[in-house]
Amino acid sequence: MKKSVVYWSPCLDKVGTVKSTLNSAISLAKYSKDYEVTIINVFGEWSSHYKYLEQNNVKLQNLTFDYYNLLPKKGFLKSRLSYIIIFLISSFPLLFFIKKKKPDYLIIHLITSLPLFLLNFFKFKTQFILRISGFPKMNLFRKKLWIKSQNKIFKITCPTEQLKNDLITKNIFKDEKVETLFDAIINIKDLIQKKNKIDFKDSGKVQKNFFLSAGRFTRQKNFIYLIREFGKFSKLHPDEKLFIVGKGELKKKMQEEIIKLNLSNHIKLQNFTENIYHIMKNSKCFILSSLWEEVGFVMVEASFCNNFIISSNCKNGPEEFLDNGLGGLIFNNNEKNGLCKKLIEFKKLNDATILEKKILAKKKCSNFTMFNHYKKLNYILNNK
Repeated sequence: MKKSVVYWSPCLDKVGTVKSTLNSAISLAKYSKDYEVTIINVFGEWSSHYKYLEQNNVKLQNLTFDYYNLLPKKGFLKSRLSYIIIFLISSFPLLFFIKKKKPDYLIIHLITSLPLFLLNFFKFKTQFILRISGFPKMNLFRKKLWIKSQNKIFKITCPTEQLKNDLITKNIFKDEKVETLFDAIINIKDLIQKKNKIDFKDSGKVQKNFFLSAGRFTRQKNFIYLIREFGKFSKLHPDEKLFIVGKGELKKKMQEEIIKLNLSNHIKLQNFTENIYHIMKNSKCFILSSLWEEVGFVMVEASFCNNFIISSNCKNGPEEFLDNGLGGLIFNNNEKNGLCKKLIEFKKLNDATILEKKILAKKKCSNFTMFNHYKKLNYILNNK
């Protein structure tokens, strides 16, 4: 009899957790016949993925009704208001679903406070797996809830060794409860197909040998800092160009900064695209300027596409992925002139050193394939 694995991951926007959840669920369904895999469609956030999930033998379970388009999404306060609305509307439907369906495992990604709240007040046969992503802000409520819940949680999974060790060192979770589970970032077949599609053009010619950065235009990605640092670098190397791909609430502010610093000929903002791999294929170096990251999905993808990586040393994964600088160049997070110096250093590296670092980083990418994610998750599910 198949074991039922259900994913709870109510997402407001296209963050990395969307890809992580999709690829994790699909990997279980793809590489094993032992699981019946379902994603809970809490408020319509997964509806657009229905056909893709169906094609990959993953079920979609509607929990309430589709009010995705009614929820405020932009900005910290608006998103927190949405979380409260989701919590209130979903509480009883989620309780009834778990009680009635009795899934073997419930893997919880986002708005984890609701399922953990239920876990502390009700008895379930279902095993709860807490998936911690990114760099969690350890406020008092979250710390208390996690500590209180840990004896009832089956397992806690972390996307990096660094985060796992931090949580154990700070006595948030016991060692035996926590497992490192790298995100399922790379779908090799899909990535290779998309990498060979041409959809990034300028004046009819495919751009090549540029610096690249990508992500949501939010404070986390620290793109204003990136623009200022690249501006300093471009004064020394006026032929260099930077493309920043994405969308978000800070786009206008970023554009204003580019104009203010007279960098329009050096830095271009490109609209978000579902296929960034062809862009990565033609760039020479990917820059991650984030204030915090779980590991940096686009950084792993860029490395797989043979980009050289320059990254901030933000928590909680870039240093680990780049092996403390052996697989790329690392600058101090948000340090004035820090990134500019690394860009200058990159220009001085010989081809052999660049190749050596790129190979080391690309080897790390194997940890983030869907198959290796499945192997570790399968191990976790079958070792009680």
